[in-house]
Amino acid sequence: MGRFFAIILILALAAGLFVAGLKQQWWSVPRHWNPFLPLHLEDPVTPVTRWKLRRLGDDPEACLAALRTAPEGALDYLPLEDYTPVESCPLTNVVRVRSSEVNFNNSFVARCPLVAAWSLYERNRLQPLARARFGQPVSEVWHYGTFACRNIYHRQDDRRSDHATASALDVAALSLRDGTRISVQRHWDDEGDRGAFLHEAFDGACEFFGTALGPDYNAAHADHFHFGLRGFGICR
Repeated sequence: MGRFFAIILILALAAGLFVAGLKQQWWSVPRHWNPFLPLHLEDPVTPVTRWKLRRLGDDPEACLAALRTAPEGALDYLPLEDYTPVESCPLTNVVRVRSSEVNFNNSFVARCPLVAAWSLYERNRLQPLARARFGQPVSEVWHYGTFACRNIYHRQDDRRSDHATASALDVAALSLRDGTRISVQRHWDDEGDRGAFLHEAFDGACEFFGTALGPDYNAAHADHFHFGLRGFGICR
């Protein structure tokens, strides 16, 4: 019996050393590639980024910590207490966004992970695409809001929409620094730069949001992009 316990002890020590070595190995991996380290919004984007984003939905403190890593002046927001603006639609883990690297036509309340996803998307896809195609950044985003206490497509017997938890942002138009306005409704089928830019911007969003829906999905999205948290890589 003593020999048996000795063997068990040796195996346990060996396993502990293996795990410690594995942890040390992971610790030497750059932060943006290490799945065990927190999300930093100014880090380069890797395949690990989306996984880190998804973890924020269950950890409000970690999400707020991630927002604090945005570059100075890149995100103006106010953390909010959980509250219920409409009966049966409580809001948790939310912040009010005033601006980011762009101005918005109105401030909005959104789930914290949605704001983190938007910040990553804007910094790593939207603005680089605008500069590459137009030589200038996007300066303003026109949106239809985030929160609406309803089921999808207002169907009585269907599931709740992402908007019922402020987990989706509907983007209708973008304005460049020189005032050029690019509308989803007017320019999605445009054969020039504005149409090409909208398609590029939509495709880039699919890397950061669980669901990205646009005019090619159905008539209900003919005039806006729906960027939501639900799902994983739904891009239509």
